[in-house]
Amino acid sequence: MTTAVQAPLPSRPVPRLRLAPHGDLSRAIDGAWWPRSYDLLAELPHLLAGLPRAWGQITSVTVSGATWPAVPGRILVSNQVVRLRRTPGEAAPRTVVLLAAGRGRWDLLVVPPDTTEEAAEPLMSAAAGGQVRPGPSL
Repeated sequence: MTTAVQAPLPSRPVPRLRLAPHGDLSRAIDGAWWPRSYDLLAELPHLLAGLPRAWGQITSVTVSGATWPAVPGRILVSNQVVRLRRTPGEAAPRTVVLLAAGRGRWDLLVVPPDTTEEAAEPLMSAAAGGQVRPGPSL
């Protein structure tokens, strides 16, 4: 297992993230994330920095093998080690699963970086509204 050391975050736009409203209702998808590139080591720290504080410290992230083919075992984000896992195969849903010890689990739809804004916006809105189910075709 390898560890990736992350440099301090450069100044960058806010992550393209749309989250479902907070509530007691269990959801298959808790929102959507539209990264700017396929470079997980560059994108993940920005995603984690943009999450609500109420979610707590994310300690584990599982990503789709179809979207992120190369994933190190760990990454250092804001002086915290985050364990990274990758789902095997092309049939895995295009999601990222975030875990915070004692706080919960959140599943976000990953909109591919090369998606146009016209196509990404409806997907992100639908995911935040609970109208998207995870699946390999996303």
